[in-house]
Amino acid sequence: MSRIVDLSHPVRAGMITYPGMPGPVLSDYLTREAAREIYSPGTDFHIGRIEMIANTGTYLDTPAHRFDGGADLAAVPLERVADLAGTAVDTAGLVAITAAHLDKTVPGSVADGALIIGTGWSRHFGTDHYGAEDAPFLTADAVDWIVARRPALVGIDSVNIDSRADGRRPAHTGLLAAGIFVVEHLTNLAALPATGFRFTAVPPKVEGMGTFTVRAFAVLS
Repeated sequence: MSRIVDLSHPVRAGMITYPGMPGPVLSDYLTREAAREIYSPGTDFHIGRIEMIANTGTYLDTPAHRFDGGADLAAVPLERVADLAGTAVDTAGLVAITAAHLDKTVPGSVADGALIIGTGWSRHFGTDHYGAEDAPFLTADAVDWIVARRPALVGIDSVNIDSRADGRRPAHTGLLAAGIFVVEHLTNLAALPATGFRFTAVPPKVEGMGTFTVRAFAVLS
């Protein structure tokens, strides 16, 4: 029997995902009261409205997020974000996640799969500490190590796959330049085995945007 593990944060009104960026605003487009004046007696509907930045909750970055003219959400091949062979690596306790650590702890090939980096940092999500500068991140040599192994995507449960103190953003730059998608702000990664799961994080097919919220999950066999 397979089991599905939810790896996404819920989106809530006012929630802060990344420090300094506004939270979503939820409102009504059509209330049930107004709908009762439109439809037959006993029939009503609700249509909601949400205003939010693309970087809300658990989200996927495409090359267009980093590079002008890069492939956007509408260009994401489903086979690169859905039903991927997953590999999870435990980096709990590390701030700088290096190539040496990945080389010791990643079991086997990650080519065309999902490399999921569990830091444990998601326990701080929704608190001021989540955005601290000692949040875990990939070093530049770790990015080179990953690019050489060609996964379809890399996911992490930290506030940023890059160091917030490094304005060059080497992880976003190196991974997205190589066509490797990035999923940030994952959660519940301790529930994943090292291998033997399938990972999915599919965004909506929006033209002209480079980032958007996803429902990320794993299927464990």
